[in-house]
Amino acid sequence: MVTLTVVIHVIVSIIIIIAVLLQSGKGATMGSTFGGGASSQTVFGSAGPATMLAKVTGICAAIFMLTSLYLTYQSSKGKASIMSTVPAATQTAPQAAPTTAPPAPQP
Repeated sequence: MVTLTVVIHVIVSIIIIIAVLLQSGKGATMGSTFGGGASSQTVFGSAGPATMLAKVTGICAAIFMLTSLYLTYQSSKGKASIMSTVPAATQTAPQAAPTTAPPAPQP
């Protein structure tokens, strides 16, 4: 089951990358808005209905998040810490310093 989830995770990752790279940016028509040509879109206006690529990106992002959560849960299930096999370090106490200082030499 984990192998299938990893395969789905990788495929969805590639689809997200392709979908994001194929989309045009929101500032792509900014030059035409300021006199570069006739455009029906405005800079701060509504973008209209979501395109198919935007829907694909959203659906793939949701699948990516779910598979990430599942894989995280499966990776931590039933495993102990890697530090559980390391022996505990024993620390020895430092030797106590003498309680009386030697007398200072007289000039």
